[in-house]
Amino acid sequence: MGPDLLESIVAATLHEVEARQRRVTLRELESEARKLKPGGSVFRGNLVSSDGINVIAECKGRSPSAGLLRAGYEPVAVAEGYAAAGAVAISVLTEAAFFDGDLGDLMEVRAAVRLPVLRKDFIVTEYQLYEAQAAGADAVLLIVAALGPNELKQCLGVANACGLATLVEVHDQRELDRALGAGAEIIGVNNRNLRTLTVDLDVSYRLVEDIPESMVAVAESGIGRGEDLVKLRRAGYDAFLMGEALMKEQSPGLALKRLLTKAGSVSRSTRVRKLKSMG
Repeated sequence: MGPDLLESIVAATLHEVEARQRRVTLRELESEARKLKPGGSVFRGNLVSSDGINVIAECKGRSPSAGLLRAGYEPVAVAEGYAAAGAVAISVLTEAAFFDGDLGDLMEVRAAVRLPVLRKDFIVTEYQLYEAQAAGADAVLLIVAALGPNELKQCLGVANACGLATLVEVHDQRELDRALGAGAEIIGVNNRNLRTLTVDLDVSYRLVEDIPESMVAVAESGIGRGEDLVKLRRAGYDAFLMGEALMKEQSPGLALKRLLTKAGSVSRSTRVRKLKSMG
């Protein structure tokens, strides 16, 4: 087995956060963040806003799985294209070491579009949550595999207090149970294994029935066709996070518009949780 990519990213993230915290203390950052009021409720509402295909469209220039996605990456131009095409929210990659992201990308996108903005990163500290708020984010990604049980609950509590929505990402049943136990309200099922980068769309189909109807369900990764969107919508998903499939196109916005037009309006099924044996 090769190196654990997730472990490497988390280690790099902690190192970078320590360096940033030496420049701006947590107390200073928190004071700055409090000046802004994130639209977390708007983000959540947009994910369940219609019978159409609700897409969180992602801005990123590189990924460990695909390498360089876009030469001359301009996040604002991409985000504006997504907004015009009908995205319900914008995701911006801000992780630097492996995705070439920057928090400044999010700030520029926030200033350019009216849609809710998600900070897509490997958040493992309270400090990063206040960074997200101060940069103008409305929501953050929390990856269960990157957080211990206490860390997950702490991050959820801080984010909620800040007004940030939380997309809590899971990859298997154990992580889903942890997310639900911690109080997550928006569950993202990632079809990409963050340790090996392999993609299995069946992960979304296996887990969806165990996401309570009261939660918002988001399918992530490996989604590139209109048929995928329709099938996953009918399986019970409220929304979809899409990035690489769009960023590889000459015009990500037009690519999204074509997908949404092809998929059309699709009502999702009611999720019915499977009864588990008590024996």
